[in-house]
Amino acid sequence: MTKRKTPPRDAFAAREAEKYENPIPSREYILDLLDSADQPVTHEQMCVMLKLTGEDQIEALRRRLIAMARDGQLISNRRDAYVRLDKIDVVRGRVQGHRDGYGFVILADGGEDIYLHNRQMRKVFDGDEVLVRLSGEQYRGKEEGAIVDVLIRNTTQLAGRFFNEEGVQFVRPENPRITHDIMIPFGAYGGAKHGQIVVAEITQQPDKNRLPTGRVIQVLGDHMAPGMEIELAIQAHGIPSVWPSDALAEAAVLSHEVLEKDKLHRVDVRHLPFVTIDGEDARDFDDAVLCERRKGGWRLYVAIADVSHYVPVESALDIEARARGNSVYFPDYVVPMLPEAISNGLCSLNPHVDRLCMVCEMNISDSGRITGYQFYEGVMHSHARLTYTKVGEILTGEGELSQSLREEYKAVIPQLELLHKLYQCLRVARDERGAIDFETVETRIQFNEERKIERIVPIKRNDAHKLIEECMLCANVCAATFIDKHNLIGLFRVHEGPTETKLTNLRAYLSELGLGLAGGDKPTPGDYQQLLQMIQDRSDGHLIQTVMLRSLRQAMYQVENHGHFGLGYEAYTHFTSPIRRYPDLLVHRAIRSVVRGTEPTTHVRRVDTAKAIPKKFIYPYTASDMVVFGEQCSRTERRADEATRDVVSWLKCEYLRDQVGAVYAGHVSSVTSFGLFVELNDLYVEGLIHITSLPHDYYRFEPAQHRLMGERTRKVFGLGDELVVRVVRVDLDNRKIDFELESADAIRRPKSAVKPKASKRGGAQSSGKNVTSKQGSGKKSGGERSNPATTIKSSGNPNSGGKKLSSPSALVVKRVDSKKPAAQKPSTKTATAKPAANAKNSKSPSAKNPAAKSNAGGKKTTAAQPLAKAPAVKPPVVKTVVAKKSVVKKVADAAASVMATLKKAAAPAKKATPPAKKEVAPAKKEAAPAQKAVATKAPAAKKTSAQKPASAKSKGEVDHGRKNAKTASKATPATVQSPAPKATKSAAVTGAKKTNDKRPVAKTKAKD
Repeated sequence: MTKRKTPPRDAFAAREAEKYENPIPSREYILDLLDSADQPVTHEQMCVMLKLTGEDQIEALRRRLIAMARDGQLISNRRDAYVRLDKIDVVRGRVQGHRDGYGFVILADGGEDIYLHNRQMRKVFDGDEVLVRLSGEQYRGKEEGAIVDVLIRNTTQLAGRFFNEEGVQFVRPENPRITHDIMIPFGAYGGAKHGQIVVAEITQQPDKNRLPTGRVIQVLGDHMAPGMEIELAIQAHGIPSVWPSDALAEAAVLSHEVLEKDKLHRVDVRHLPFVTIDGEDARDFDDAVLCERRKGGWRLYVAIADVSHYVPVESALDIEARARGNSVYFPDYVVPMLPEAISNGLCSLNPHVDRLCMVCEMNISDSGRITGYQFYEGVMHSHARLTYTKVGEILTGEGELSQSLREEYKAVIPQLELLHKLYQCLRVARDERGAIDFETVETRIQFNEERKIERIVPIKRNDAHKLIEECMLCANVCAATFIDKHNLIGLFRVHEGPTETKLTNLRAYLSELGLGLAGGDKPTPGDYQQLLQMIQDRSDGHLIQTVMLRSLRQAMYQVENHGHFGLGYEAYTHFTSPIRRYPDLLVHRAIRSVVRGTEPTTHVRRVDTAKAIPKKFIYPYTASDMVVFGEQCSRTERRADEATRDVVSWLKCEYLRDQVGAVYAGHVSSVTSFGLFVELNDLYVEGLIHITSLPHDYYRFEPAQHRLMGERTRKVFGLGDELVVRVVRVDLDNRKIDFELESADAIRRPKSAVKPKASKRGGAQSSGKNVTSKQGSGKKSGGERSNPATTIKSSGNPNSGGKKLSSPSALVVKRVDSKKPAAQKPSTKTATAKPAANAKNSKSPSAKNPAAKSNAGGKKTTAAQPLAKAPAVKPPVVKTVVAKKSVVKKVADAAASVMATLKKAAAPAKKATPPAKKEVAPAKKEAAPAQKAVATKAPAAKKTSAQKPASAKSKGEVDHGRKNAKTASKATPATVQSPAPKATKSAAVTGAKKTNDKRPVAKTKAKD
């Protein structure tokens, strides 16, 4: 086959001719060609432009275009036409789904997330890598995008529940971020039964027009089997948990103890009294510490397990450790990054045995500043395995237990006391540096023999925790400085400051509390710490701290160093936990490449007998490799957090499943547009009070202030409010717990709201445009009444809210009292009534003209009980108020007209002496045009809530009349009549009540 010369315009033709028997245009030439085109070019069009005729050349060009698209140089549209990717407004990132169906694209460069609509999410799974075109639209402050191409499909199998419903088989994923159901064809269900947990392999990826399909490859078991929650989390989040055979083979070759030949060519520090301090349930010990007092300061030794010695670069163990990224710590279960023979055995700094280590030796001044450091390979011998609890008791305790522990560990007590003094010195330096010191509450779940939660207990941080933390911070800072000073390509732990939006929201919230954050547009960690010190004695300090913490960005692993905002360091990395974090292992290799190199430096100590090792065998990574590793490790870290959170949520739901109906005290831990998240004080369990279950109002979400505010009552539910809640529902499948408000111990009112003045009769008077009334005896469920303010809610009439009303008094009166009343006398206050039209569907024939319900016998009406209109007595004078459109300016005139009518109607009504039975007839005849009433026999005369004399003019009634006048202004012409002196008890009341109970009452905004 003869060679065909490439066109002379291709500057890289010679290179291509050397590489291929049938050379094709170079990538650079193709990019230039597309640059000169005024529109996307298809494969066929490019073949014509390049005058390619041979089948081999045409096929080779097709493959090159596909490869360039795969590598992110080109992108194709729906017509399979290609265009340069850097010439269009697209970005690359990873999809992150949301349980509600929408999602985001997390950009690799750490930029602002891009919102994906539900329609876009139909094409992908959570975790897929995509190219997204920016639409220019905004959704809640985030740029909205459209998926142009799916570059990498990262979901090949998933775990979920198998369902067989009327012959349709599907798997519903347990990962809440994946909202697709996986269709299972007949015969591919693997013997699974309805409701069982299975693992499905994806055979066809999702598309915008079809659901994904798969086949069941493993049946895990029943949904409620003990330990199933962990298996589900592992499968749902794609956490590798099965060791490859080649990795296990490499681990099996290693000895159980350190070989003598491995101890050679290292600095021997076995004589130094190193100790480990960890939690009670720890099994892998990464770090050991030692401190010596020196003139003018201290010498701190931090010895870290030398994992890099046992895990060679690109070995099977290394590849699997990189895939896992980190160990995952579930309650009472661990998925380790390395096989247990290494993590808990050969590399773990267990007591009283020799272990290989990487030592960071630091000189620290009396002011707490690091003045010098050296790294070297060593061999150590731990003198004691201590716990945080024991060390805390030894250092600060004064009782018998402290004395007993001091006797038990007397050999290392001097060492612990030196470490404690050094910690106090480092603590002063931390405060001067302005590092942010958030005090968060961590919990530990304790199980019974059946692996059910027995209790959830908080973990209290003592000086032992803080001592080890400060020692590790020192070593990590030295490692970051070392990488930077020696121009190594490494991973830094980057934590940037708050974004402009989050900073604005934080300051808005603080201003509501009379607080402020200094620093202007770019506050420092010291500004945050100063605010933390100001709030440390406040009862809501921990909640303010939570809001401050949420204002900061998430820390990530990156090649470029941008400092660590929270800790106040210019450079920071992770060095101290290579057994459980892959980034730490990479940092060890970077340092070891210098220790075993030949470059002269004062920051390493080398043993003369140690041979130099070429860098390519220890640390052969490029900058692009490190970028990938940083993204991978940041992703696996988030994956572990989410999986752990899922398991804890499942266990807490299971714990509360038998507590439905129980009442607990809690506080608002988060406020969203759909409700309040409340954390139970003693259980550390979080649940939701949905916004629709909040009483007496329509609530508006104010994100900057972290609160919900009532539109009419101006009541506020905000972050930190102490509430009493009842458990109403537990959803194990979705890990959700629902609460309802039992009572509110502290409902805050914003400063701008006007507090209602209490009336003489214990009601509340309106002090603005919110209409209040003094009557009603509505009770809350549970027999308790809340706040002594009575609010008026819209009855839910579809004609309310500016449309025509069937009656000018279409309102429901509710009372909210704070104390349970004594036996109540029948009320004599005027009540408004729901329109008779609301009861038109009642089965009672008398429902069309409901009468007022008597309160005889001391019985109390229920909350939101609609009070019906009594039969009207024909007054001597009738005044008609005619409504017109846009009568807002005539509201005062309308109110005055109503009051005049009531005055004129009241005097004759008092003089009326004939029996009520004779007076009902004319009233019935007059009311006939509006509705047909069914007369009922009146009982003995008793005053009801509809019998307030018209001459009584309380403030509540004046406001009520104003409200009715406003409502009437948009209604049809209505006749205003005086109240009847007597009321009749009608069966229609019962009918109206049943009708209202069957439908929800709409929560509409009060009209100002």
